[in-house]
Amino acid sequence: MRTFVYIDGFNLYYRALRNTPYRWLDLSKLVRLLLPKNQIHRIHYYTARITARPGDPDQPTRQQFYLRALATIPNVSITYGQFLTHKKKMALAADPAKIVEVLKTDEKGSDVNLATHLIYEAMRDEFDVAVVVSNDSDLAEPIRIVTREIHKKVGILSPAKFPTRELLQAATFYKPIRQAVLAASQFPPELEDANGKFRKPSSW
Repeated sequence: MRTFVYIDGFNLYYRALRNTPYRWLDLSKLVRLLLPKNQIHRIHYYTARITARPGDPDQPTRQQFYLRALATIPNVSITYGQFLTHKKKMALAADPAKIVEVLKTDEKGSDVNLATHLIYEAMRDEFDVAVVVSNDSDLAEPIRIVTREIHKKVGILSPAKFPTRELLQAATFYKPIRQAVLAASQFPPELEDANGKFRKPSSW
């Protein structure tokens, strides 16, 4: 079965990878282990370029190395949204009467880009099966359109321990992404591309 995979990069990171030793994740290995009977034709990865933060100035550099690693996979395409940081006044949890100014970061565009590509490629009959890697309930409606109106199978590979009910109801099938699979789906520590050799970030 011709299979396209749609990965919400930030949702995968924050739900399954953050604060783990599995961030150097080879997406091709991951989907092949989880979908051994499928022919993986294309892997779409949706993310945004992050900016340095006061407590972690090396964050963009680590991300760049990871994006470079992903680019070594022939059937992976990367689509960028926007990563926005802005100041916002919010109530303090310990004392709601006190208002403090915080730095709030938002990733914009990935869910819309993913949903658009999913529906468009389903309408063009480019795949038999689509697989979405996310736990974002906002994707339930585009998945429902593809399954109910275009009559394509859509599976969920859930990075969350408890997948949302909306996604489960919309999808054709579901599989969890367990830590053992993440551990078995790592890039080698050193990779090479047209620009030379590079290594996994030391803090990962």
